[in-house]
Amino acid sequence: MSEPAPPPSPRWVRRHKLSTRLWHWSNAVVVIVMIGSGLSISNAHPHLYWGVYGANIDPAWFHPPRFPAWMTIPSGYNLALARRWHLLFALLMAFNLLWFMVASLINRHFTRDLRIRAAELAPRHLLADVREHLAFRFHDPEHPERFNILQKIAYASALFVLLPLLIATGLALSPGWNAGAPWLLDVFGGRQSARSIHFIACWGLVAFIIVHLVLVILAGPVREIRSMITGWFKVDPEQTR
Repeated sequence: MSEPAPPPSPRWVRRHKLSTRLWHWSNAVVVIVMIGSGLSISNAHPHLYWGVYGANIDPAWFHPPRFPAWMTIPSGYNLALARRWHLLFALLMAFNLLWFMVASLINRHFTRDLRIRAAELAPRHLLADVREHLAFRFHDPEHPERFNILQKIAYASALFVLLPLLIATGLALSPGWNAGAPWLLDVFGGRQSARSIHFIACWGLVAFIIVHLVLVILAGPVREIRSMITGWFKVDPEQTR
């Protein structure tokens, strides 16, 4: 009798380049500080307006809740310190995004991994990808290194819409920038409109982060985090059947 064949070994594929991994983990720290200090700034005047002016007597379109001290940076009310934290890490966010975009153009990360093709936007293709997600199948078993269309749309929205919008509206809210480029406030329709758009973009990014973390947990946190640390993604044999 012949001996049974040994079980097939797992396959390893290269999924994340070094530039992507460095940007991911450094940006995670930056975003946490930015959100915490932003919540502290929001607590100083939890009202949002459209247009140029906004004060306690003006009608607000939204009243954000007061966030507890454990969610804010610093912990407790200190508007001056919160602004310093926010501005410092805003610079880190902007230059971090800039070098990542340059690196991704050079190593073709954008064109190879995130380019959205017309065929992928077809309703049948989108619905098929939604069904795969609902069945907790998040990777193509034949090409697990590739991003599916829902991932591409989410990442492109964060990289090319939400983060640049946060940076642009943040600059518009800076008095120093207003002195040199007052036209930026006009682009957003006034200081209060820029502040409202900044708030909306922030919570859009928070929603992206929450969905991202949930999907990492559902897809297998050990494998996903390991791939973002080492760059290599483990494909189990049963997943390719």
